[in-house]
Amino acid sequence: MGILNGLLGNASEVDVEKLNEEFAPIMAEGESVEIGYQVIRDKFVFTNKRIILVDKQGLTGKKTEFLSVPYKSITAFCVESNGHFDMESELKIWISGHSQPLTKELKRGTDVVGIQKTIATFML
Repeated sequence: MGILNGLLGNASEVDVEKLNEEFAPIMAEGESVEIGYQVIRDKFVFTNKRIILVDKQGLTGKKTEFLSVPYKSITAFCVESNGHFDMESELKIWISGHSQPLTKELKRGTDVVGIQKTIATFML
């Protein structure tokens, strides 16, 4: 991941095997990582049962928030692909009980079709 992309808030894809090892202690039986992305210290991980959002807080990053969103709680999602002048795509996920969507920026070259397929496969 380039430091410039990280500073701009863009996400880079992370190796699935590494994520499966890292998240094994908090995953349910039969749960596995399908795809994951990282923005500097933060991650968002798509498993076969939920989306896990990891927010490292503070200067040291010792305080960490894990937000789990079961696919059954997702009411809608949108992936806006990049245009000729945009450097990134945008992922928006509407969650039941929340008025504002969860929004993540994805860097150019991110598999937006794969993200849509992953969410659709487990949500629908």
